[in-house]
This record gives sequence, C-alpha cells and structure tokens, in this order.
Amino acid sequence: MRGSILAAGGALAMMLAGAAAAQTAGSPPSPATIAAQQKTAAALPEDGTRDADFSTRGFLATRADPVIRNARGDAVWNLDAYAFVDGPAPATVNPSLWRHMRYLKHHGLYRVSDNVWQVRGFDLSNMTIIRGQTGWIIIDPLTSVETAKAALALVNETLGPRPVSAVIYSHSHADHFGGVRGVIDPADAAAGKVAVIAPAGFMEEATSENVMAGGAMLRRAAYQFATGMKPGPEGQMGSGIGMAVSAGTLSLVAPTATIAATGETRVVDGVPLEFQIVSGSEAPAEFNVFIAPEKTFLAAEIATCTFHNILTPRGAKVRDTRAWAHFLDEAATRYAPRSDRVISSHCWPVFGRAEATRWLETQRDNYRYLHDQTVRRMNRGETMAEIAEDLRLPDDLAQEWSAHGYYGTYSHNAKAIYQFYLGWYDAVPANLDPHPPVERAKRMIDAMGGADRVLALARNAMAQGDYRWSSDLLQNLVFAAPDNRAARTLLADSYEQQGYQAESAIWRNQFLAAARDLRGAPARNAATQSTDLIAAVATQELLDSAATRFAPERFGNTHLTVGIALTDRGEDATLEANGRVLIGRVGFLPKAADITIRGPRALVLALLFLKQPVTMMQAAGLEVEGDAAALQGLVDALDPMSQGFAIVEP
Repeated sequence: MRGSILAAGGALAMMLAGAAAAQTAGSPPSPATIAAQQKTAAALPEDGTRDADFSTRGFLATRADPVIRNARGDAVWNLDAYAFVDGPAPATVNPSLWRHMRYLKHHGLYRVSDNVWQVRGFDLSNMTIIRGQTGWIIIDPLTSVETAKAALALVNETLGPRPVSAVIYSHSHADHFGGVRGVIDPADAAAGKVAVIAPAGFMEEATSENVMAGGAMLRRAAYQFATGMKPGPEGQMGSGIGMAVSAGTLSLVAPTATIAATGETRVVDGVPLEFQIVSGSEAPAEFNVFIAPEKTFLAAEIATCTFHNILTPRGAKVRDTRAWAHFLDEAATRYAPRSDRVISSHCWPVFGRAEATRWLETQRDNYRYLHDQTVRRMNRGETMAEIAEDLRLPDDLAQEWSAHGYYGTYSHNAKAIYQFYLGWYDAVPANLDPHPPVERAKRMIDAMGGADRVLALARNAMAQGDYRWSSDLLQNLVFAAPDNRAARTLLADSYEQQGYQAESAIWRNQFLAAARDLRGAPARNAATQSTDLIAAVATQELLDSAATRFAPERFGNTHLTVGIALTDRGEDATLEANGRVLIGRVGFLPKAADITIRGPRALVLALLFLKQPVTMMQAAGLEVEGDAAALQGLVDALDPMSQGFAIVEP
C-alpha cells in the first residue's frame, strides 16, 4: 500500500530517505552569508578534545563495503556519504553544524564497556548491544531490516557469532524498532525464544501516533529530512541527531513484555536492567535503561548531542517540555551518580561519572530554561513570535556543544511551548479570521504597489542580506502570482542563503528543499511499505482514518450501513454513512446491514484505502452481499490517499 496513510502512522513519517536526486543549480554564498558564517564562527566555544575523543573512543571495526543494499540490489544506506566533511567549514555551511557533522559522521562498531557496544552511523539511530549469558541483547534495532542486518553482521564478525536473546525498544518511533526483522525471526519471539521488551503503550503509539495526519506528515517530512537531496556542502548536511534515515524495509515485531514504572527491574538473559519511564517527553511511550553491572545509563532520546524538538517541523503533537526537564533531572540525580558513562540512541557517548552528570544537568537546564522563560514571557503578554525572536540560548549553556540546536531550535521550540499552553491564536482579533494565504497575498501585493514593486523591494532586501524580509515579501508574491519566474527564482535564492546559515540541520533541509521545489525539482514522498505495521494498526484506527477521507457532497443525502467480516482475523466491524459523516465501529456485525462484505483484511484495505473497484475485489475473493453498486458509491465518496501537495506555492 505504497504512499498509504497506513504506512505513515506517527514515526513512519520519518521513513523518507529516497534515492539521491540530481541537485538543482543553486546560488553561491552571498557576502552577507559569508559575513554571517564568520560572525558565528567567532562566537562559538572552543572546540576542545572531548567530542573528538568520545565520538571515536572504543572504535573496533566498520564495513569494508560502505553501501548497504536491499535484496534487489538497491542502495539503502551509504556509510561514506558524509566523508567530504573535513577541514574548515565552507561558506555554504554554518560552521557550528559543520563541526557537529565532523563527529556525527563516524560509523562502525564501538566498545562502550566490557560488555556493551554500539553500532553507530548505520542509520539515523544507534544500535546498542549487550552481552547476555546466552546471546546478544539488542536495544533499538535501527530503522530498516537491511541496516539492522548489516549492523548485526558486523557485531558477529568482530566479536564472535552469538544468537540474539532479546530485543528492547526504547521508544515508539520507527528508527528505534523498524529494523527488528533484520536481527530476529518473529516466530522466535512468538515462541518465547527471544524476549521483546518495550515501554507500556508502545504498540498503541507505534501504530497510531498521528495516523490521521499521515498524508500531511509525509509531505512535510520531505522538507525536514530533505528527501532525495544529495549530501554535500551545498546540499543535505545530516539531520542533527544522525546523518539521515535509511531507505530500507520497515518491520515490527510486537513486544512480549512491557515496562510501566520507573525503577522497575528485569533480569534479561542474565543481565540486571533498571528502567526509567520518560513517556510524554520525546516520545509518547519511552524509557531509559540503566545497565547495572556495566554502570552504563542509556538516555534513549531525551539527551543526545543536540537540543531536540518540542514540536517537530514534520508535524506531531506538542511535547511536554516541563516533564522532559523533570525526567532529565531524575536521570541526573538517580542514575548518573551510578554511571561511569551515559549513552544515547543517537550520537556518541559521554564518559566519566562527573562529566556525564554535568552533561545531563546541562541538558536539563536547557529545556527547563526555555520552558520557564517562555511561560514567564507568555504570562506578561508576549506572543509566540515575540518570545521566539528574543529568547536565546544563555551564554553559559552555549559553552556546552550539545545544548546547541542542530535538530531542534530555541525559536521553533519557544513557539511550541506557547502552543502547548495557549494554542496558535495570539488573542489579536485581526489574526482570528484573516484571509487565507492566496487571497491575503493578492491584497498584500496590490497594497505594496504590484509585483514589480515587490520584486524591487525583495532585491533590495537581498542586497542588504535581510533574507527573512525578502522571503516574506517573495512568498506573498509567489502565492499571488505563482507563474512569476523571477519571484520564484529570487525566493529560492533567499531560502538557500538562510539554509546555508542555519545551525540546525533540519532547518537547513527545509530551506534547501523549498528552494529545490521552487526551481522545479520537487521532492517525492518515499514512504516504505510495511506490512508489519499495517497488520499492527488497530481496525478502529483504520476505519477512523477512512472517515477522515469521506466526502459527503459526493455521497449524497442517503444512509448506508456496511457490515464487515474480516475472515483472516475473526473480527467484525461496521461502517455507517449518513450523508454527513462516516462512522466506524468494531466488535459486531449488524444483522440489518444494507451490505455485508467478507474477506481478508488486505482486500478490505485495498477497497477503502487504495480505492480498488468493488468488482476487482470480488474477483480477488471479497464476498459482497447486497447492492455492490451502492458499495462502490461509498468507495467513490472517499478521497484518494494523499500523493503530496504544494507547500511553498499555492
């Protein structure tokens, strides 16, 4: 079901690596950008030796062939894609981001302690390996089957072959579970031969988080991760928490056990583990893991080498920054004093008890400062834009490189915190019901004296290096006159300079992806099909998702009840359309249904989500009792799955 919302629930929106596309011709760094990069470089803290040491400490081996391929021979990952990051930063890359990528690009198997290792750089996330009594305990088996399989092969080749005795998912995002079939056979988990452990609520969140918004999220994520954009000094420069997202096969094996409370302990293949529940921070279902005998604390994704996102640009529910800071405080006071090292599911470790404690405390203070100062300013009447414009990373926190915003930013996160408490509306009535973008843009362009006048103003702003103002002007002009090539080209140039200057990798990605779209080479959504995830999504979620595509104006003022018997699952359901809404119910098959359909769930999903003709599904084995033409009318009233939409143009 390629491109389906079913393959885009929550974390699956991140499956956006795609094949590298040819770069469109861009603009060189302007004098204003060169000056901005020099100013940034002058304000950065001393590089020091800590991150250079920690990012390479314990290196054992990596793959001889840097390209990881799928069964068809297609490349899904290139370990050397960022080998070009070396030496001084070019003017097309923020010097802080360039320095960050010098350490983030390292890849291979690394020894963390006597019985703990990590495979880093084989995907967006890290795979952590613990030596158990009988086999390997794997925490977070990467995003795709192919990269996970390659990572495990490297482990076995380097350390000696052992079976996998347990898999632990730290949280419900796909880059932390999607490669599981590359390391275990689901039948072994079902038979109890391999334990699969996850935080409470994992399955619900992994399969349904943002499932309703999957179409929009996939399109927006193409900007966040610069789908298909070639890595390079003028192109994609990683994702802040890792290099990119692999383009392989996503999988999912359901947990055999869950953890619900902080302090809960579990002996896994002879290794005592203690868990800290941090659900509601970076992910809605998440825990950290203290590996007691190794004095090693896995901080999962609440603490990494960068400030994180409170609200992801691709779209998700706003995260609770206050809770996040409390979890970091608990980690710093409860687990760091017992840990000789802190590792994460992204980036590199921090070694030394004192250093790890200080590092976690700095991370805590970063989130706490942003939260408290945003709320403080909010309560004295400042709007989200005013807060975001003025609030900055304090100088003392800025001395810690991991407090910098290579992924999340103060600007975006301050707005997210405002939204968390007050929503998007700033209480100014003029903003309560403004004209929609195109109509507003037409009026704005007329008010400013027409397209030629706006182009002149924008060129003047560009010459002065005021790219924020130039893109504001030009975005209005592009929306008012989308065929104005001069406006599109100039806006692309403006976005490109802002991308070059961005410290955040994903801000850079969004600006450069927008420039690419404006130049006529739009990114394509590259969602990877996952039958595992589709099978795991609850039927109620699927019916509710179908209801969000129901167009009552096409259905007409009538009433139709459809009973559904999913023969392969022994599950019954009902769809009821009344001319206004489509209601899905699970658990019973109505006796008085106008139409009853029976068949495996795959055929029903093909009918409702791929909009395959009823006659075709009948030929494939779907039984239809009642008026097949009326059923086809219901299918026709469903919007097709989103295939993407314009973002920087109407």
